[in-house]
Amino acid sequence: MGRRSDHTPGELRELLLATGHQLMGEVGYPRFSGREVAKRAGYSVGTIYNVFGSLDALLAAINTRTFTQWAAWLRQELETGGEDRIASLVRGYFGFALARPLLWSAIYEHKVPEGEGLSDADLEGRAALTGIVEQEVAAVLPPDTALDVARFARSLIASVHGHCSYVVSGSFALLDETDPVGSALERVRESLAHHGAKSAPML
Repeated sequence: MGRRSDHTPGELRELLLATGHQLMGEVGYPRFSGREVAKRAGYSVGTIYNVFGSLDALLAAINTRTFTQWAAWLRQELETGGEDRIASLVRGYFGFALARPLLWSAIYEHKVPEGEGLSDADLEGRAALTGIVEQEVAAVLPPDTALDVARFARSLIASVHGHCSYVVSGSFALLDETDPVGSALERVRESLAHHGAKSAPML
């Protein structure tokens, strides 16, 4: 039985979001169930639709929360990682994915239905992560670079992501790659150096 009177709308949204995020971290996207989220929260599954409008909107909000945590992880890595901030970014990318593989994978496994798009809050929450990378990449490139820094940063993210996804899936072990983090960092350094980036202390 639902407990509609137990929480304000804001509290109920947070309860469902926190419960869904915890469940995603436990079981991953393929086994995720809105019904289980509602059950754990003590409400009927219809409450998810009343609060979020759709299960996809809840899933998007869960993934946005993961993005927010990931951005915080990168900031911490940058704060404590020493002078080589590019290396700190790459380590932070891998570190978060390996610490929370099911949450990380869900970001890419959930596809927003065509024509729906993400809410402004979701877009803003996700932009924080790419913003951190863009800022650090811009800091090592020449001030007069002709590059579209935002686009270039996204390309670097894609390169690191490819390496990281192989690690999370276990595929790199089949390729006999013993240092995927180092390999990803080498590719990033090569791209940055090609565009005149100033050097940083090596790992």
